Amino acid sequence: MVVYIDLIFLANLLIDFILLALTAWMRRLKPKWWRVSLSAAVGAMYVVMMFVPDLTFMFTFLIKFGLSLLMLWIAFGVVSLQSYLRNLAAFYMVNFAAAGGIIGFHYLLQNSGELFSGIWYTASGGLTFELKVGFWFACIAFFVVILVFKGVQTNRRQVENRESLLGHVTVYIGDKTIMCTGLFDTGNQLSDPLSRTPVMVMEASLWESELPPAWCEKLAEGEPDKLIMELGEIDFEWQDRLRLVPYRGVNRGAAFMLALKPDSVRIELGGKEYFSTKVLIGFDGGKLSGEGAYRAIIHPSLTEGDGKVVEHSDSDTQNFGIQENLL
Repeated sequence: MVVYIDLIFLANLLIDFILLALTAWMRRLKPKWWRVSLSAAVGAMYVVMMFVPDLTFMFTFLIKFGLSLLMLWIAFGVVSLQSYLRNLAAFYMVNFAAAGGIIGFHYLLQNSGELFSGIWYTASGGLTFELKVGFWFACIAFFVVILVFKGVQTNRRQVENRESLLGHVTVYIGDKTIMCTGLFDTGNQLSDPLSRTPVMVMEASLWESELPPAWCEKLAEGEPDKLIMELGEIDFEWQDRLRLVPYRGVNRGAAFMLALKPDSVRIELGGKEYFSTKVLIGFDGGKLSGEGAYRAIIHPSLTEGDGKVVEHSDSDTQNFGIQENLL
């Protein structure tokens, strides 16, 4: 058997570097590249020692664990014990995910004959499994697993960041109350150009029972200005509250949005509640979130100032979810 030590060293150097870089990404650290490279080199040299017969005593649990501590110290340093332990946990989680993914791909591609040929029965009646993974297969599977793992973690971060911007929206108009989940969007600067009243966009389907028949379908088709022209033919109790707000969409010309003037709006965001009477509700004919995570876009000016701190019990949160689903 021919063993190419240089190839093994370079492959492990690259793998260790990627594992350390992914650990830094998960922990939101920005280490110096030369420290990460040096730490990866230490890990790669340890693998090369496997082929030195006199150093077999180094391949014990304590030595391996101590090596991981040394690699993390070289790559990230020691800011505090708590931070160091978190780096250690993230490092092992990345390693276990990569190793488990490689084994999972290996068994996924095996047929039943190859799988059972690797099973051995011991004299005591137990089972042992023989694992033979090719070098290039392990390298390719490693990169695939790392890409999938990073993609999953990125999506999880996006969801967490979005959830921190979600709030409860309650609109009061006459004796009607409309509630939903809204997304706080600092980029939403839509307002009425005449009165400078901020516009909070909501899905028109939330108001389907209150709007004239077929308005939601027509709003989805666009041209809401035609709905204003139909008001003389129908009886709508809130027609004096309707407004047409001009806006310019992305990669499109000027357009109009049908809006409604409510009595007030209550927003709960970040543990505080805000009330506003100077606001318009703009109707969007489609879905603001493909996943249904939110159904309104909260204008940033509606949460300016000092809000009132609120506390919710679990029952209050459950009741809100039930009411929103019913709406």
